[in-house]
Amino acid sequence: MNAALLFEPDGYLLTGPALMGRQSAGNGFLRAAVQAAGDRPLAAYTANRKSAEAFQRTVAEIDPKVTTSWIPGPRLDLLAEQGVLYRPDLVLWPHARARLRLSPAAYSLCGVTHTLATAGTLDTIGRMLTEPVMPWDALVCTSAAARAVVETVLDRQADYLRWQGGRGGGQASPADRPLLPVIPLGVHCADFAFSQADRAAARAALGLAADDVAALFAGRLSVSGKTHPYAMFRALQQAARETGKPVVLVIAGQAHTEAMMRLFRSGLATFCPDVRTVFVDGKDAAAYRGAWAGADLFISLADSIQETFGITPLEAMAAGLPALVSDWDGYRETVRDGVDGFRIRTWAPQPGAGVTIGLGYETGALSYEQYLSRSNTAVAVDTGDLARRLGELVTDPALRRRLGAAGQARARKIFDWPVVFGAYQALWDEQTAIRRKAAEDPQTAAWLVGAPRVGSDHMGPFDTFASYPTRHVTAKTMVAAVPGFTKAAYRDLIAQDINALWKVSEDVAALVLAALERGPASVGDLAAATGLEPFLAMEIITRLAKIDVVSLIA
Repeated sequence: MNAALLFEPDGYLLTGPALMGRQSAGNGFLRAAVQAAGDRPLAAYTANRKSAEAFQRTVAEIDPKVTTSWIPGPRLDLLAEQGVLYRPDLVLWPHARARLRLSPAAYSLCGVTHTLATAGTLDTIGRMLTEPVMPWDALVCTSAAARAVVETVLDRQADYLRWQGGRGGGQASPADRPLLPVIPLGVHCADFAFSQADRAAARAALGLAADDVAALFAGRLSVSGKTHPYAMFRALQQAARETGKPVVLVIAGQAHTEAMMRLFRSGLATFCPDVRTVFVDGKDAAAYRGAWAGADLFISLADSIQETFGITPLEAMAAGLPALVSDWDGYRETVRDGVDGFRIRTWAPQPGAGVTIGLGYETGALSYEQYLSRSNTAVAVDTGDLARRLGELVTDPALRRRLGAAGQARARKIFDWPVVFGAYQALWDEQTAIRRKAAEDPQTAAWLVGAPRVGSDHMGPFDTFASYPTRHVTAKTMVAAVPGFTKAAYRDLIAQDINALWKVSEDVAALVLAALERGPASVGDLAAATGLEPFLAMEIITRLAKIDVVSLIA
């Protein structure tokens, strides 16, 4: 079966001023829906006639043979005939409320996760337990890491509701949860099928010589919302110097502000001076496709809690490129380490260590961008493993071909949008079967007692996103000094524009370095030696590890 698609252009079209991953995903989903429509009309649900007309035009541009239908906002009866309403985000509760006008079992709802970092998003997840969202509804999680975040928020919200119910002496529980299936985002593999002639033309357009090794970074340029590029810059510089290969960094994407582009250029000049950089406009479809066709390898060290799945590794695999990625969120479920590319392990402070960051965001002391920055600058990658793996890819064309071919086969088998859309159709069939068998009122009543420590939407990033890193930094984690690193070197490092938001002062860094002069020590011992509160010590030490001031010992 096919669902009715809640349609507003911002969720599916690539024509907006600031292209986001959710729009790219929505556009791919819509193309797959058109491809799967067959002889049946593809239905759009929207209260806006202009949006309905935009839907009809867009479908006709994809395939003029596919017909469309419009379900206006008040026509819930037509939604009931359709059976499922799909929304390209996770805001299900308004539709669940509206559905009460017919019956909670009139039709099913289906949404999908994208970013999970904003307070509004986390609050929306929590509301699933207090709004009439039913067991035959579904929130598709694009990765197991994303599902773990959703389950963490729902568990914390349930704690709060049990405590709230106990205040009046009653016993009640939230409604049953919706289905939380894991279905990845997809890629239209045919868009990334390149001939040798395509590759030759693309390399010529990028100004790449035959012996140049082109590493591609694709996506939005944001030091807090996507990836802090310091580790990538340093690793590319090291690879260029140690291998003697002409390494070229191709950056295909957009910076939403001139200030952000200046930060990237400044970082490149400072940390990556021996690597030539080619910038490609991510909104120019032909140029973006050419960047994939001309590259030799893909690199993306995502470290932001705003990132949930990551489409670009799928595009890399579809293009036959080996992917060098961080072991973070959905990346770990797409790229198989040593098979399609390499995953570099990540470190983040243990759950509980980010409570003050969550409090700052909740009270307005931190903006959203500052909240993201405080989070992602405390996520470290294994720089030694990164340098080693990048060196292998730069020097070994046969390895690149082997990993790229494996990734391409995997993309076509698992992540091609028609395959992924088929998983959605199977889910919609399952939802319909559950709904039809469900009782008139499936909600249970049992409120439990137990006051939560903090709200579900502001626990702090290292609780909410505890599923993201490879390992957690705890009081027992061992820390070692990086030989030769001095207080003066740290001063110079944090003076760079790209590190302007770093939140470890020179004096605090000096205390940690002094404590490590006697040899490796645990985070707990360093906290005691420096007078730092233990959770703050975890955050600070991980942040120092991110920029190679100290190293974390597995």
